Amino acid sequence: MRIHALPTQLVNQIAAGEVVERPASVVKELVENCFDAGATQIYIDVEQGGARQIRIRDNGCGIVKDDLALALSRHATSKIASLDDLEHVISMGFRGEALPSISSVARLTLISRTADAECAWQVSADGTEQNFDPQPDPHPPGTTVDVRDLFYNTPARRKFLKAEKTEFTHIESLIQKLALARFDVGFILNHNQREVLNLKPAETQDAQEKRIAAICGSAFVENCVKIDFAASGLHLHGWVGLPTFSRSQQDMQFFYVNGRLIKDRLVAHAVKQAYQDVLYHGRHPVFVLYLELDPALVDVNAHPTKLEVRFREGRMVHDFLFQALHRSLADQRPGAAVVAQQIETVGEASAAQTPVALLRTPLNQQTSLPLSMPEPGAGSMSQRTTPEAFGAYRYPPERVNLSDVAEQIKAYGKLYPQTDGAIPAQHVAASAMPPLGFALAHIHNIYILAETANGIILVDAHAAHERVTYEHLKQHYHNRAIVSQPLLLPIKLQVTAAEADLAEQEHEFFMGLGFEINRSGPETVVLRATPALLAKTDVDQLVRDILADLATHGVSHKAQESINAILATMACHGSVRAKRKLSIEEMNALLRDMEQTERIGQCNHGRPTWVALSHQELDRFFMRGQ
Repeated sequence: MRIHALPTQLVNQIAAGEVVERPASVVKELVENCFDAGATQIYIDVEQGGARQIRIRDNGCGIVKDDLALALSRHATSKIASLDDLEHVISMGFRGEALPSISSVARLTLISRTADAECAWQVSADGTEQNFDPQPDPHPPGTTVDVRDLFYNTPARRKFLKAEKTEFTHIESLIQKLALARFDVGFILNHNQREVLNLKPAETQDAQEKRIAAICGSAFVENCVKIDFAASGLHLHGWVGLPTFSRSQQDMQFFYVNGRLIKDRLVAHAVKQAYQDVLYHGRHPVFVLYLELDPALVDVNAHPTKLEVRFREGRMVHDFLFQALHRSLADQRPGAAVVAQQIETVGEASAAQTPVALLRTPLNQQTSLPLSMPEPGAGSMSQRTTPEAFGAYRYPPERVNLSDVAEQIKAYGKLYPQTDGAIPAQHVAASAMPPLGFALAHIHNIYILAETANGIILVDAHAAHERVTYEHLKQHYHNRAIVSQPLLLPIKLQVTAAEADLAEQEHEFFMGLGFEINRSGPETVVLRATPALLAKTDVDQLVRDILADLATHGVSHKAQESINAILATMACHGSVRAKRKLSIEEMNALLRDMEQTERIGQCNHGRPTWVALSHQELDRFFMRGQ
């Protein structure tokens, strides 16, 4: 056949194939247009899961009469005018494809009125971009888009629609996600003339918490920490779930970049790494997070549905997200007071003290943490810990000896010598009581029962001691130069040319991990030294995994994970064993160390180390005051 131009309607239907997958896709495009129009209230009416009708009305700026025909034409928009605008786009939509694409596969009616117009004007479209005849309408200021009979002229695509309930579930889930993106906008969602969602604008923090609870559940609110970080032009804020509040699915993870909901592998990898040390195997964290950065540093035009983005400085974004989440989880320990800081690129910071709840961190307390790591040994041991008890922790400044590490475990196991006599803790005033209180008993020789100012706590002694030991080992190992052990026989690895290039480019990175890798050919690298602590691991596969991570994410934590896994095993074997009877003084010493230890809420395997019961919860058990 000769080359010919496609009919306009067919062109729009092809475009619709990329954008309009199901009724929820239509809702997404139209609601995002409402955002761009400055709407503060959006009404969504759906019939038969969206297959029969989708009607969306807003109170935004509206469209002038003369622009209605253009609004229904391809590549016509008010949001960008040049390439520079596209590279700095901040609007949700920018291609000008949504309305003509939708009208090519459905019966579309557009009604709009600007604030200064005498009346609204209505036009209908069928995807041909022809025969527009605006008619007056009594519509109030704002815009309504009425979409009926989706896929009526493409029956093959209509057959792919699921059951009415399934399609509406997708729409409801989408509106909930969009509602988390814009707290300043109210949403009313009706299905088959029945109200399903009614979310009022949430300007105050209390109102925002109520919206989060309405969408994610009250348990999310009770088990999350509000965070706020800024560094190098990046700003991350929102809510992250405590590791003990996790899910079997990734269904409660909401991440927004400049107000746009996205799914991104780089972001997912950074979050996974931040939770790697504290989350139970097979579980997934929960979060509602917002990343703000210069629009020029992120490409939002990387995917037809705009659900994926491309960061221009991927490694910087990954490291920022990892550090922010890692520190927020590390500093959630009982009684910890953290410093609120806005970290600038040059390292200057302004600080203000922000209290953290003693036993449970309420959602309305913002935790803003520094991105810098603590100084070696800072806040890691209780005052009771003596140099004699930790004599094996005196490292030579230039290296870490592996035989010393084994001795450290033995030394730490003797940290709490058997002594008689209890601290007169029960007579201490509540105002002077430590966050985890004072021990009362060792139940079944496993759990520590302690009285606090707010109630009682139960501590799994082995799990808690395991985390304390593990954090000490990590801190003292990683704060010193990693010992590199030369290989008697160098290992030659066959890799791809791209991986060989990467190994050569990241030579300093590998040296910092304790690996000495040199390129010896187009597709060959030679491994001459490895971290001493990984001498018995499969370093061949480890190096390949690191290269794969670097190629995919621009960063890798594989070596650190392997080292941490060994330290975790050592900590587990060196901790207080279950069934060993502890004295009151030993239990109190462990409680004090817990208060100073990062990530103390979970053991090395992700299990909780302690739980709390308040006075009110205890009273409810016995119906006191009822």
